[in-house]
Amino acid sequence: MKLVCLADTHKSHGNVLVPSGDVLIFAGDMCGRGGGKSARKFITWFADKPHKHKVIVAGNHDRCFDSQEKSLLKLFAIERNITYLEHEATSINGVIFFGSPYQPEFCDWAFNMPRGPKLAKLWSQIPNDTEVLITHSPPYGILDEVRQGGNVGCQDLSERIKSLSKLKAHIFGHIHYAYGMKIQNNVTYVNASICNEDYEPINKPILLDI
Repeated sequence: MKLVCLADTHKSHGNVLVPSGDVLIFAGDMCGRGGGKSARKFITWFADKPHKHKVIVAGNHDRCFDSQEKSLLKLFAIERNITYLEHEATSINGVIFFGSPYQPEFCDWAFNMPRGPKLAKLWSQIPNDTEVLITHSPPYGILDEVRQGGNVGCQDLSERIKSLSKLKAHIFGHIHYAYGMKIQNNVTYVNASICNEDYEPINKPILLDI
């Protein structure tokens, strides 16, 4: 199964050349300030891609998915044959995917959770049989470095991943500066941020075979 991974387009999706594959995955931040109009434009663009399966997870900039408008946007996506995951699982050709938009609290954005017990409880709900994990937040210490230096990923997410014995891939974004791919303990980690730190869409979608 070939996964095509992208995240953090921030309204610049029209500049992205999307390669072919089996499952097209977006790991959050389609919007700039979180308006529903921006989300609908992205969903329309995403739905037009030829990939048989398409999966979306929201991010902290996607405020419209963390508001009363959420149900309408979810329906808008579903009607276009897109799977929207908000802390839930789905099976694609027998492979278990789990997607969640939450991340450690950062300013006054969407899907914020304070570090510690609340986030740990959320990550404990990831099914044990998850094979492909999609979150907006990176785990701590893996493709989570910021330009100023230091790691800002989620420690509790890292701990939960250690117990996911069937995990093959973890796809995320959020930290633009740390774009790339890394294999660690037989899990392939992908930071698929399309935009760089200056919100320029210079990175390419990342391909991954599982």
